[in-house]
Amino acid sequence: MSSDISYTTEEIAKLLKISKLTVYDLIKKGELASYRVGKQMRVDPADLEAYKRRAKGMQSHERSPQSGPTAAYQAVASHKGPHPVVITGQDLSLDILAKHMEKNIPGIRPLRAYVGSLDSLISMYRGESDIVSTHLLDGDTGEYNLPYIRKLLVGSSYLVVNLLSRNAGLYVKQGNPLALTSWKDLGRQGLRLANREKGSGARVLLDEQLRLHGISANKLAGYELEQNNHIGVASKVASGEADVGVGIEKAAAIVGQIDFIPLIQERYDLVMLKTEQNQAWLASLLYILQSDAFKSELQNIAGYDLSLTGKILLET
Repeated sequence: MSSDISYTTEEIAKLLKISKLTVYDLIKKGELASYRVGKQMRVDPADLEAYKRRAKGMQSHERSPQSGPTAAYQAVASHKGPHPVVITGQDLSLDILAKHMEKNIPGIRPLRAYVGSLDSLISMYRGESDIVSTHLLDGDTGEYNLPYIRKLLVGSSYLVVNLLSRNAGLYVKQGNPLALTSWKDLGRQGLRLANREKGSGARVLLDEQLRLHGISANKLAGYELEQNNHIGVASKVASGEADVGVGIEKAAAIVGQIDFIPLIQERYDLVMLKTEQNQAWLASLLYILQSDAFKSELQNIAGYDLSLTGKILLET
């Protein structure tokens, strides 16, 4: 193979027929060597082949290999040591939660996967994640998260707990020269949008508001150009490449040089499947979410409403 060839995590996932979350898990544990090019992780062909040889070697020593999972997934499952717990989502609060879990729950190793809300729920349905975060608005009911969870996790036993609430709305140029104040203003002709990727909570929020206000996405220049986080959207507005974007208040404060128009308070919830394996740490996780130590750390971050933090919203 040419030394100029390297693979992205998406390509590795397709080659091994596993999820991107599993690829990130292998990289985090050092089982698959990688390096970073800008914001993207890359894997050389030689390192991929070396991993595959090790995975095959582990399988050959198993007395009764399970049927179904791929070789790569079996290699992860047979890993000795703390049990990996995959936490999906992009908010800083999840990094803080992972730190508290690692410190206070023995026998687990929290792993972070930076995946959008809808994709997070789908990954849980597929059995690829343990704790997913979601902020998905159902425009017809005005309810956050629960309508989506009920539809996607049919037949599953799960727990929904609030992590926090936060303001969402519009990023606009400093001074708001276009006087954008509401969702219906997105229907103005010639408006340039900085958009989020499909599956993210901000993208669902935008699409629901466009639907409710009868605004065609085709009228928004830039609708098809996607950013993979709130800061990316806010930065496009700050640089003048876009007139407006949808996101959370905290990102506007981080980027600066833009104004934030709050339009809705979104509920940011956690979902955990109630499985035999998860029962060992679920109670400890609830204790952390309801603890003063965890809440006091979140209180230092602007834009978080902790009035519901740790509250069980639904249990099946």
